[in-house]
Amino acid sequence: MKNIDILAFGAHADDVEIGMGGSIAKWAKEGKKVVICDLTHAELSSNGTVESRIEEANAAAQILGVTERITLNIPDRGLFKNEENIRKIVEVIRQYKPTLVFAPYNEDRHPDHANCSYLVEEAFFSAGIRKFQTKLETMVHKPKSLYNYMINGFHHPDFMVDITDYMNKKLESLYAYKSQFTFSENGVKTPLTEGYIETLQARERLFGKEAEVTYAEGFKTKKPILLNLDVNAEWKLN
Repeated sequence: MKNIDILAFGAHADDVEIGMGGSIAKWAKEGKKVVICDLTHAELSSNGTVESRIEEANAAAQILGVTERITLNIPDRGLFKNEENIRKIVEVIRQYKPTLVFAPYNEDRHPDHANCSYLVEEAFFSAGIRKFQTKLETMVHKPKSLYNYMINGFHHPDFMVDITDYMNKKLESLYAYKSQFTFSENGVKTPLTEGYIETLQARERLFGKEAEVTYAEGFKTKKPILLNLDVNAEWKLN
């Protein structure tokens, strides 16, 4: 029984950092237990190897201060919407027992990101069903909320997190993925090597401008956000 605070899923290592690296660094600094689960080893990436991606992912996780990073052995481009994949994710949710779960937003140019979103949503629901059985004998668990972070898209957020003091940590975690965001003579040009991080920084700056802070990360949710008014008359996310 792990009882962590946050469980963030991504299709590939670097997805979570792109979408919510600043928020993770912020929450980890505040003492929250954060676990990242990559569904694949990203073995079909145009650049890098499985081994180099693992090293980069672990380095990025250390930079952000996460408690643990794990990888499910679902094949890259094999995130099919089937019961086997859903059960694997249910096992992770039941094992770590998070309060909050995060997954990619389903509107994204990469099909794996959309499929990851679907699979996590299904698993999020099934993890709380007592009669839904998996190969591992883990206790049923129903997390409090499921939220979605953005990877490639620029969508109107349902809520934002101020990451002004943690944008540098986010950038540092992304630059840990040298094989993905830095072009080398032995590699090939991809959307990630062509100014992707600079574009991402600009997006978080635009989100921040809307929220009247310097940098922010935007999130989507399917259910209403419940707010409580504290004694200082400041609204806080429940």
